[in-house]
Amino acid sequence: MHLTTNPADWYAARAAGLAAYVLLSAVVCLGMTMAGRKRFERWPRFALEDVHRFGGLLVGSFVAIHVVAIAIDAYLPFSLTALTVPLAASYRRLFTALGIVAAELLLALAVTNRYRDRLPYRYWRRAHYLNVAIWAAATVHGLGSGTDRSTPWLLAVFAVAVAAVVGAGSWRVLRGRLAPSRVRWIATALPAAGVTAVVLLGGGPLRFSPRPWNARSFDGTLTGHVVRDVGATRGLISAAATADGTQRALLRADLLIEPNRLDATSFQLEFLPSGLICAGRITRVQSFGFDATCRAGDGSRRFVHATWSLAQGDELNGRVDVHA
Repeated sequence: MHLTTNPADWYAARAAGLAAYVLLSAVVCLGMTMAGRKRFERWPRFALEDVHRFGGLLVGSFVAIHVVAIAIDAYLPFSLTALTVPLAASYRRLFTALGIVAAELLLALAVTNRYRDRLPYRYWRRAHYLNVAIWAAATVHGLGSGTDRSTPWLLAVFAVAVAAVVGAGSWRVLRGRLAPSRVRWIATALPAAGVTAVVLLGGGPLRFSPRPWNARSFDGTLTGHVVRDVGATRGLISAAATADGTQRALLRADLLIEPNRLDATSFQLEFLPSGLICAGRITRVQSFGFDATCRAGDGSRRFVHATWSLAQGDELNGRVDVHA
């Protein structure tokens, strides 16, 4: 088993998710403007409809990239079930579920658009209101699960998107029902309240507290498996596991054994999501554990103590302690 991870996967997932959200916000705003029968002198309605339709296709494309990049990333491994079933993922369960719901509703909406000519117009129009629910779920998903959610620049992106959509929505709903001056006041107050909510949530209860990057010392739980390949004169025992705690990491230990002696060892510790490798050797072997020492590419040294118990088959569960 080769230990490997690429932070580019996680960066791609974040970038695609943000691009999808910005485009979705623009599509929702344009849809509300078109539904309000607002006229643009330089843009005929069929051109706006083409832009609206193409924007929806771009949203779907970036959502697909977002999901695929998360699926292949090793930092926060997601199973197929965790990617498709709401509340099945262990990471930020509620907020991840909202993202899954938003993506699946977007897919359902794409199907209604594909068969628009075969559906009753009233049904299609009501289904199209799902755009607002999708946008709302995506907003809460991004504010609650994104790893950049507390950074000023991303809060600014969410604030602008919320202000634009809430402003367009309030104008769309209230226009013609209230006096123009009152509509303008509400269409200004509601976006301001939305921006305030984004800033307070992103900087308060939803604030992101990142894990340490290439921590010199950490401890956590171990999950993995042991593989034994023993011959008549020599044998190879390998243990590969994921450490989950204040620092996520991948561990692998290989022992080449001969009768009554240990011939050679190797040890590898890979920090996630940076990909920093700490390579070394096993210094002491126990029945269900080992001690190891390794040196990273930046010159720093780590001492590792791992213990575990075997569950079904060769699956291991235990703990690891790493210190400089």
